[in-house]
Amino acid sequence: MEQTIYPLQFKAIFKEKIWGGNKIQNRLSQDIGPLKNCGEMWSLSGYPDQQSIISNGFLEDNELNEILEIYMDELVGEKIYEKYGNTFPLLVKILDSKDWLSIQVHPDDELAIRRGQEGGKTEMWYIMDADKEAQLISGFSKKSNEASFLRKIEEKKIQEILNFEDVKKEDVFFIPAGRIHAIGPGTLLAEIQQTSDTTYRIYDWDRVDEKGIGRELHLKEAMEAIDFEIYDGYKTAYSKKLNESVQIVNTPLFTTQLLYLNNGIQKDYKELDSFVILLAVDGSFNYTDNHGNLGFIKTGESLLIPAVSDHINILPNGECKILEVYILA
Repeated sequence: MEQTIYPLQFKAIFKEKIWGGNKIQNRLSQDIGPLKNCGEMWSLSGYPDQQSIISNGFLEDNELNEILEIYMDELVGEKIYEKYGNTFPLLVKILDSKDWLSIQVHPDDELAIRRGQEGGKTEMWYIMDADKEAQLISGFSKKSNEASFLRKIEEKKIQEILNFEDVKKEDVFFIPAGRIHAIGPGTLLAEIQQTSDTTYRIYDWDRVDEKGIGRELHLKEAMEAIDFEIYDGYKTAYSKKLNESVQIVNTPLFTTQLLYLNNGIQKDYKELDSFVILLAVDGSFNYTDNHGNLGFIKTGESLLIPAVSDHINILPNGECKILEVYILA
């Protein structure tokens, strides 16, 4: 007899990166093992060959997509399962940058699939912590086109036309497919993205490895993907409300709300035909559901609530900020 699916917790996946720092280990108290520059913590992933392993309950030690094949729409929702099948549609990461990440762009689904790639990548960033001088790049500050853009790269002056943003804790940036971007030093952030690793690297700050070799660039592929438009604002405005959900990003690909708590709360997801991810971005919380399942989530960790779950009780340990993520199919 098939047992009932329940809220799932996961073992984190850690990634060594040339630009990575030590905040995932020191600030989030995560055991990163032998890594020296841990740039990424994959909190929840259905990415092929990099899937999250369940860490609680009778499904412990199973991969996320294995469970998806068994529980299908019970886990993710009927319309979501029809669209995405046996690949979990979202990837949740924590990024820690000690140096600039490469300047890059992601294609949308249409362009990626036309090129035989796995799919496009739209993402959002929630700044968990930032050093005083921290910055990131999002979009353009001056008009550009393909010819002038390539000329700036050749002259090593690409920064002159890019939009630099000062960042601080709790800032939010939405990065749709096509927007040129890069994360700067001293930033710890949560990233919600499509399950895709399709990235076109444009400029890598002339970095080379110990053999004097630079990382591969993808200028030709990037040109068709880049949105050269200049927009009025690149930072996402939102208002915090204590002990209730506030929407910060709403797209067909995912919806993200901020849940800022200092008291216990019961969330009712009965009418939502979607899984819900609860990602702790500041503080920690305990939870129980309507079947008596319970657990503890600390900063950087994700809880995946199945689509068939009706209610969940969240009890913060002091103040806690949680990203609440789902798909309105």
